[in-house]
Amino acid sequence: MSAQERLSNFFAAIAKDPRINSTHIGIYAALLEHWKRNGYPSPLEAFSHELIGLAKLSSRDTYFKYIRELSEYGYIRYERSLNRNVRSRIHFPLI
Repeated sequence: MSAQERLSNFFAAIAKDPRINSTHIGIYAALLEHWKRNGYPSPLEAFSHELIGLAKLSSRDTYFKYIRELSEYGYIRYERSLNRNVRSRIHFPLI
């Protein structure tokens, strides 16, 4: 599934989900862009600072809050790395 198809499916899935706001959408779009730029790896591996800049966020706390929520809500599966030298893993379930 392409990044564009995943984004379309994401928008269809969130249409009636009142928990989702523009920050969630920005982070999800940044995840897809990072995924595309890196050749569509499965799972996507990324450092938080790579995605924070891409999503135009100003706070690490905001990033971690919203990416955790996207994972809790089932839009992604986020495996945070607690090692600063190891990228976290992000899986895109089929929505």
